[in-house]
Amino acid sequence: MRSLILSFLICLSFSYLNAQIYGWEPRGIGGGGAFFAPSINPANTNEFYVSSDMSGMYTTTNFGKAYDLIDFRKIQGGTNTFIRFTNVTGLLYALKRSGDSLYPAKSTNGGNIWTMLPGNPIGVFDDPFYFYVDYNNPDRIILSSYFDIYFSSNGGNSFTSIHTALDEMSGIIVGGVFWDNNTIYIGTNDGLLVSMNGGNNFQTRQTLGIPSTEKILSFVGTRQGTRVRLFCITCENLWAGMELYDYQEFWIKGIYSFDVGGNSWQSRLGDIDLLLEFPIHVAMADNDINTVYLAGSDMWIPSILKSTNGGVTWTQTFKTINNENIYSGWCGDGGDRDWSYAQCVFGFAVARNDANKLVFTDYGFVHTSTDGGTTWHEAYTSTENPAGQQTPKGKAYSSIGLENTSCWQVYWVDESNLFAAFSDIRGIRSTNGGYSWSFDYTGLTANTVYRITGNQNNSIIYAGTSNIHDLYQSTRLKDETLDDDDTQGKIIYSTDKGANWNDLHYFGLPVFWVAIDPSNPNRMYASVVHSTQGGIYVTDDLEKGPASTWIKLPNPPRTEGHPATVEVLNDGTVVCTYSGRIVNNQFTASSGCFVYNPTTQQWADVSHPDMYYWCKDVVVDPMDKSQNTWYVGVFSGWGGAPNDKGGLFFTSDRGTTWLKISNLDRVTSVYFDGVFMTSISDDDRKNEPPNHSLRIYFTTEMDGLYFNNSFDPLDPWFSNIFYYFRQPERIFFSIPYLDPYSLWVTSFGYGMIYQEIPLAVEEESIYSNNNISISPNPASDLVKISLKNIEETRLQIKIYDVLGNEIKAVDCGYYDKEKPITIDTKQFHAGIYYVRAITNKGIFTTNFVIMR
Repeated sequence: MRSLILSFLICLSFSYLNAQIYGWEPRGIGGGGAFFAPSINPANTNEFYVSSDMSGMYTTTNFGKAYDLIDFRKIQGGTNTFIRFTNVTGLLYALKRSGDSLYPAKSTNGGNIWTMLPGNPIGVFDDPFYFYVDYNNPDRIILSSYFDIYFSSNGGNSFTSIHTALDEMSGIIVGGVFWDNNTIYIGTNDGLLVSMNGGNNFQTRQTLGIPSTEKILSFVGTRQGTRVRLFCITCENLWAGMELYDYQEFWIKGIYSFDVGGNSWQSRLGDIDLLLEFPIHVAMADNDINTVYLAGSDMWIPSILKSTNGGVTWTQTFKTINNENIYSGWCGDGGDRDWSYAQCVFGFAVARNDANKLVFTDYGFVHTSTDGGTTWHEAYTSTENPAGQQTPKGKAYSSIGLENTSCWQVYWVDESNLFAAFSDIRGIRSTNGGYSWSFDYTGLTANTVYRITGNQNNSIIYAGTSNIHDLYQSTRLKDETLDDDDTQGKIIYSTDKGANWNDLHYFGLPVFWVAIDPSNPNRMYASVVHSTQGGIYVTDDLEKGPASTWIKLPNPPRTEGHPATVEVLNDGTVVCTYSGRIVNNQFTASSGCFVYNPTTQQWADVSHPDMYYWCKDVVVDPMDKSQNTWYVGVFSGWGGAPNDKGGLFFTSDRGTTWLKISNLDRVTSVYFDGVFMTSISDDDRKNEPPNHSLRIYFTTEMDGLYFNNSFDPLDPWFSNIFYYFRQPERIFFSIPYLDPYSLWVTSFGYGMIYQEIPLAVEEESIYSNNNISISPNPASDLVKISLKNIEETRLQIKIYDVLGNEIKAVDCGYYDKEKPITIDTKQFHAGIYYVRAITNKGIFTTNFVIMR
């Protein structure tokens, strides 16, 4: 009976695994968006974490040579989501973001599972702001809300309030905590709080030597032998919840040190000119009282000042002129972006017991040093450029997993040439099928490229651009943002595969979408955004290029100038969505799905009532030759009527009737695996529902990527597949004659990620040894995996536990059938594991057992 149950569980688990998508690889140029909260593991200083305000949290075990994105279902990143390490193996603490909620959490298994601290004293409608844990005694925790500081002595099972803000307007800022055995120092804007008895009570100590008008912004302490030294940065303008982006408003006033046992704080400002320098972080190792770092900005470029004599003198270590001591990536003096793009250090970490090992983050990048700032190395892209010379322009780079910008589209010009549309980094170009990317182009200077299209043979490609990023996201729906003058609001075009761009038509307003009429190649439509001037614009003489004439179509019913996606059907009919608009903090009923007849020049409102407030993409099903089948993604809004309206909608009659096929709160877009559909034989098609795709994907704002391998609109179900970022935007497939073809997912904050899919995937039964073998089985310390009858293929091995968690991934390069792949399993717990061998020839599966 036990054997029968085990066999059933194996089959059930493996069926679940086979429904998922594996083998994701990030693609892009690396970095580009702000990073925060670097956290170095004291037990292994090659391991550190960084976070993005776009929700990603990343980890590296080789000091920034490669990164893994942590599954958003486990934990998400933010500006203050530091990982707090402890001296207990596997025990970590962090502020965990789940959806819109933030709460203190801990993990007892190295970050695989996080749970809220049971004694969390902060209400559900409030957020925690600062969170510190004693590395040597992890039962001791400091946590703050806007107004209060709390202390726990039992690992978060309960908390006691130890201080309330003296000024309700400013709230409480915790600049840092120094744990010195039974003495605990907390640097705050209300002064220095000290406990001499392990946290039983705290008192505010006088800070003689610091003017009363100055408040502590950043604080650190360290012990070396019997000597204890504290450092702080002060300023005059502080408030709880302030963002580091606002560093110029802090009014930095001083740098001070205090030797415990002395009488007063000593100014350590030295020759630092606070009109030019904005130090916002002070940091030290725990065992060196003389080596101190100040990190911030110097005239809008990153600055790392260092003292080796306790703050008596300071030296600039980050020498940006000619990249004197910096091994740069694509950002650097002379590079694709200069150092003003990085601008300011937003996060700075010193290894706990090694003052030479440093990590800092800024507006776009991560840099590291292993020699105390004597040299610095980029830690965000594949290739670094030599120090002491100009960073080259137009060089190609590959992703190492640290992607945190928003990508709206991947466009194939041909098999080798791709162009990807981004916010903040404009766009990037690949000439080798998407493996590496560059800024090797001219004429494109906008902040954002939103949409690219091309004529029939892509001899000319077109792009809609804007200087206003993140259109139609939750923070980009109001007139005060979207109605700004937009000097980059235009359509541009390229006749050489994206290498050089020229202006086609200048609107002075954001261009969100462009689409060519398949029945008239000289007709193009554009979504132009403005509350009164916005709408769908059209030209009928596209062949004239910059001399083309554009007119605005009449407004569809109910709309208020926020057009979004546009689809032009084969018969010339235009289908579009209008997205959300907020006026006086309320959504207006101006969104929806609309159809335009170019013959009658009339619009029809075909919206479902749930579409009235915040529509996203409309997508036409490519398998319906009549083009009657459409899908529309809808977001729920807030404030009453827009609530609970989100989901994915399906119509098979051009919007006459709609069926809601997913109730997820915010669905963005949908796409179809057309290569899979065309590979289905005629016999297999006979019993399939007509006129719609079977294998479909859709994207959401906070719930990740969903998939259905045999979609039936009358019985819809979708699986949340193993895609680790919470907000995918759109899905694209490579041009269909490539084998293997590839699935690409763009995202709001994780760039692009892709997976190769062989055209003929041979899924083997877990009981079959026809193509894959594993020995020994059962195993203990290692297993050897071999493929049979497979030659000249790239091979990637992935191993999963029974819950579907990826345990190990090995990129084997090109497989040599004479040499089995050996996997070290010493760290595997006893149990059943599943293997997927991903090759150009197919995906092969088996299982093995670890016995202890």
